Amino acid sequence: MSLFKLSSYLILVVFVLVAVAFLTLLERKILGYIQIRKGPNKVGYMGLLQPFADAVKLFTKEQTFPTLSNFIPYYMSPVFSLFVALLVWVVMPYDMGLVSFNMNILFFLCCTSLGVYSTMSAGWASNSKYALLGCLRAVAQTISYEVSLALILLSMLFLVGSFDLSVFKVFQRYTWFCFISIPLSLLWFASCLAETNRTPFDFAEGESELVSGFNTEYSSGGFALIFMAEYASILFMSVLYTILFLGSDTMSALFYIKAMLIGYSFVWVRGTLPRFRYDKLMYLAWKSFLPVALNYCMFFMGLKILFEMILT
Repeated sequence: MSLFKLSSYLILVVFVLVAVAFLTLLERKILGYIQIRKGPNKVGYMGLLQPFADAVKLFTKEQTFPTLSNFIPYYMSPVFSLFVALLVWVVMPYDMGLVSFNMNILFFLCCTSLGVYSTMSAGWASNSKYALLGCLRAVAQTISYEVSLALILLSMLFLVGSFDLSVFKVFQRYTWFCFISIPLSLLWFASCLAETNRTPFDFAEGESELVSGFNTEYSSGGFALIFMAEYASILFMSVLYTILFLGSDTMSALFYIKAMLIGYSFVWVRGTLPRFRYDKLMYLAWKSFLPVALNYCMFFMGLKILFEMILT
């Protein structure tokens, strides 16, 4: 049985990595059309083989190591980053019984918190002031928005009364949670943008101020692994948004169409919105998102207690 689960997880990882490859192609195509130009269209039919050409180019380039860098954390940070981004996929409530455990929301929160350490060690171990500044900004931003993410999740947990993601499918059989709590769904989406370091919250790699941020000193394979980890996180957040707010029957094709539309929204935001100012980003987290998330949390807690009193 354990061999079956291991092989199932390996197949899942392969599919996630292929999806990551084509998400990068989708992003470049969408951004191209937003900017009234063609995206990549040379390699293969309409550029379909472009992600694989990019992968071959990145992984065959020479790997450089800065002389002053702290070698082991510098080398291991991108690997650990991708490992965490792929490990978190075990929480998905697949009906085939891939890895079923009742505390998968707690496991998701643990994995998102772990992602901070890879960013921090990548910036610090590079021994470059630009990389260090980028990692400090990224860590401050990620920790700030994790608070609102956790509170929004807590609100939803009060509603469903379980740490198991598969329960959300039962509760959303007749209506989706995004209709019940529209502000929470918008807050979750914005927090996901900040959590995955995407525009308009891409301060971890603000090119105009930080010379590419915490990954300044990375090239070839190391850069590719960081890049893949970011896009695997985007895909995961899109799927998690679909489970929490848009109904979660993973065995239906509609589920994957909804997840793809959320992924499209990530790219659409990048092509449309300018970058925030850093202090405004932090004010948004602590002065806007946190109070709303706390109020909703208390509201759903009161609602749950009221329902239990009525039922008893």
